[in-house]
Amino acid sequence: MILNTTHNNPEHKQIIADIVGHQFSLVQKLKLGGVGSKRMIIDDVSPNMKSMMNLVSDINYANIELRPKGILIMINKGLKNFTWVIPYYQLVVYKTNGSSIHAQGKYIQFRNSKTFKENKKFFNKLLDEKVKYDMQYAMPQDI
Repeated sequence: MILNTTHNNPEHKQIIADIVGHQFSLVQKLKLGGVGSKRMIIDDVSPNMKSMMNLVSDINYANIELRPKGILIMINKGLKNFTWVIPYYQLVVYKTNGSSIHAQGKYIQFRNSKTFKENKKFFNKLLDEKVKYDMQYAMPQDI
């Protein structure tokens, strides 16, 4: 689900909280060593997300925030902000030249640049959180 979060909207906050959970507490953020990525350059997006990209040759940026049950990808288009809400059970991450995130029939590919390399530790944390979430719903082995 993609929301226009340019302006503060309590309904959007509630929708986000229902899908991926509330923000981590300050103590949890400190234990995790931060829950947000540095901004990354968007290289490519799926055709159904092209409307959120700058039409001129400006660079498009996005950053990712961890939540207890998923992630938020915040995309900046000029003065507008869009948030893509992705629960962990729909999240697929591919390590290509850079990285791409797929969910809900959409994808976003990040350029392999200096800013992406600075986020390597963040992506490892993201995958660890996804594995923890998936383990809660794993099939029992001892039957």
